[in-house]
Amino acid sequence: MATLLSVNVGTPKDVSWQGRTVHTGAWKSPVHGPRMVRRLNIDGDGQGDLAGHGGEIRAVLVYQLQSYQYWQKQLGRDDLAFGIFGENFTVDGMPDDDVCIGDRYRIGEAEFEVTQPRVTCYRVGMRLGEPAMASLLVAHHRPGFYLRVLAEGRVQAGDEITLLRKGPEELSVADTDALLYLPGRDPAKLRKALNIPALSPGWQQSFRELAAAQQPRQEPGWPGELTSTQQPGEEPGWPGFKTMRVARIVPETPTVSSIHLETTDNTPLPEARPGQYLSIRLAIGDAAPAVRSYSLSSAPTAGTYRISVKHEPHGKVSSYIHATLHPGDLVDIAGPRGTFVLEEGTRPIVLASAGIGATPVLAMLHQLAATRDQRPIWWIHTAHDSAHHAFADETHTLLAQLPNAHEYIYYTAEAAPRPGEPHITQGRPTAQSLAAMGIPTDTDAYLCGPPAFMDDLGGYLRDHGLRPERIHREQFSALPAINPGVTPTAAIRPHQPPGAPGTGPLITFARSGITAPWSPAHASLLDLAEACDIPTRWSCRTGVCHTCITHLVAGDITYSTQPLELPEAGTILVCCSEPATEVVLDL
Repeated sequence: MATLLSVNVGTPKDVSWQGRTVHTGAWKSPVHGPRMVRRLNIDGDGQGDLAGHGGEIRAVLVYQLQSYQYWQKQLGRDDLAFGIFGENFTVDGMPDDDVCIGDRYRIGEAEFEVTQPRVTCYRVGMRLGEPAMASLLVAHHRPGFYLRVLAEGRVQAGDEITLLRKGPEELSVADTDALLYLPGRDPAKLRKALNIPALSPGWQQSFRELAAAQQPRQEPGWPGELTSTQQPGEEPGWPGFKTMRVARIVPETPTVSSIHLETTDNTPLPEARPGQYLSIRLAIGDAAPAVRSYSLSSAPTAGTYRISVKHEPHGKVSSYIHATLHPGDLVDIAGPRGTFVLEEGTRPIVLASAGIGATPVLAMLHQLAATRDQRPIWWIHTAHDSAHHAFADETHTLLAQLPNAHEYIYYTAEAAPRPGEPHITQGRPTAQSLAAMGIPTDTDAYLCGPPAFMDDLGGYLRDHGLRPERIHREQFSALPAINPGVTPTAAIRPHQPPGAPGTGPLITFARSGITAPWSPAHASLLDLAEACDIPTRWSCRTGVCHTCITHLVAGDITYSTQPLELPEAGTILVCCSEPATEVVLDL
């Protein structure tokens, strides 16, 4: 008979960590006597980061005495007091390789259901003073697990734990955890996981994506589909940078020009997926070469690519392109990449953009027009005025080739549309104007433009009934940070790292426009990015969760801590990697 040994609670507090402040509820302490367990947590308990912990699905965290004994030996520690793993219930029995997702238990007056393994993050290592702990919990198959509260009631140390029923597929916590985080997944176990109603929605979605990725692709034909020589996760193109020639430069508006690129040896170019981008590397003056990324703005032909660049008044690279670059010049180009791509399907499509954000959705429009796509398509674009409306005639012509296309243009600084152009409106899109367009709720939407534009339009579309996962966004500035639990500070523009410059290979953060030499003083590429105040995305910091996955545009890296599962080809985990050569990152 399993037994509840300790009930542990703690309210969130601010903890100093690596020069930052982390708001966390990981500090739990045993309590005496009965405690009321409620739908969301235990009386006196709380979680600091509700995105990853707590809530109805993760109300109570459980860890086992046997795992305590295991870690005491593995870590050589004799100070592991109950609650130190952040758990609410310390139990004798209920090991992770025996307890199954969907199992139901009675403890004291309350009833519970197992919903998912613990999500391992850096805070468990922070609490124990063992930075690699998040990785170790997964690698050693001892994560612990969460309970949903089915019936509220009082519990206390010493209560017996009674199994009421086993989960429907009898998939253990340890196997479920390994299925998400470790390589060598068993397709049969993936199918089992998707048949467990008690499994938390987040884990169900992850397993659906993993199951979809295992399905073979048939009949290649859509741009970017896998060919017999292209492996899952690989980008069409070439490793690193290759030299290409500027074939011609075409002014589109007073501030936007299109650069047509061709190979130097007339070899065919790989066909990019509509919406992908190129990275261009230019030597400007005596400084380190600058790298910037620009969307492909048309469907590529076998011999040329087209990117379109807006001249930013203080932009070093865009100024060079507009003032100095000429036909015949040679430039370094990294192959097409990016996940903001037009997906196959039969659902209606919204292509919405503002300003130069039209470029990736214009490439999508080219593809749709080339295939005379029969789906309903809404083209929504906002520009300053007609003079600064890039690709106006081009898009109008493409839309005319589609049988079910709708065109809506907004000019923010032009008083009224010209005669014969009822599709042009003065102002900006609003919730009311979008509702009047008749966009169905099962539409796939692709948005590109300034963050405020995408926030507003995405909000309107969600309120209209579109599901959030069908609203796709492209953003070429640094992506929003994911630093769970870290107290936000005032935004600081990316800059060179403080202190003496390193002497190692150059590291370029392409989205942020920062190039800095590597120094072994940094623990990882993530650590260097943080020193430059570049927005970063991470959770475990030990190569488990893949939150920090980043496209490797060029160069080679080594892993200081080997990830439990290597990321897809062309990507790296910056939390545990160091450069082996000069490196360019899409960060």
